[in-house]
Amino acid sequence: MIGELVAWLTDPANWTGQGGILVQTLLHLYYCVVSVAVAALVGVPLGVYIGHTGRGAVFVVGASNAMRALPTLGVVTLLVLSFGLGEAPALAGLVILAVPAIVSGTYAGITNAPPDAVDAARGMGMTSWQRLWQVELPNALPLLFGGVRSAMLQVVATAAVAAYVGLGGLGRILLDGLKISDYAQMAGAAIMVALLAVLLDLVLAGVSRRLIPRGLVPATRNRR
Repeated sequence: MIGELVAWLTDPANWTGQGGILVQTLLHLYYCVVSVAVAALVGVPLGVYIGHTGRGAVFVVGASNAMRALPTLGVVTLLVLSFGLGEAPALAGLVILAVPAIVSGTYAGITNAPPDAVDAARGMGMTSWQRLWQVELPNALPLLFGGVRSAMLQVVATAAVAAYVGLGGLGRILLDGLKISDYAQMAGAAIMVALLAVLLDLVLAGVSRRLIPRGLVPATRNRR
């Protein structure tokens, strides 16, 4: 089995063409980046709002946690049946999967801002908006990025469902291998998904190290 796997991964024919590993990996990457980006546009402002104001915290966080239990394949299938085939239903399903982790991470980051720093900012006469942008949000960045990284890992692992509704990605290679009982091809696709997940996590870790203020980096490492 290992020999067959190595042979499949090292066969140049499997890397070229529209159905090759390279194209399908880039397509898988596209699904993941777009889904998490859209989820961040929704989840970060929502997490910031409920974390800063406390309004709707129980409902929103509870709903976000409930969304984690939704089967992505079932959601994607339902959306396809409702709106037809295409990228939109698959991406919408992945966005729904990614939102809870981002909302939870952002909310936790805002609410865990050091109370002494928030009180000091209030004592200096800062407005609510100024406290948010100059104190709470910078302190929330470690947990916020943690939520984005968690969401990305979930989406990378789940984006294979796009193949079930006629789209591409590494799930297409895996599904094609399943149809012909080519276990080397299936294992190769799974390995590529794992490698893509590790690569994206390393990229996001590097971005977070650059964007998180230096004084907060040690705190981020201690939370791991």
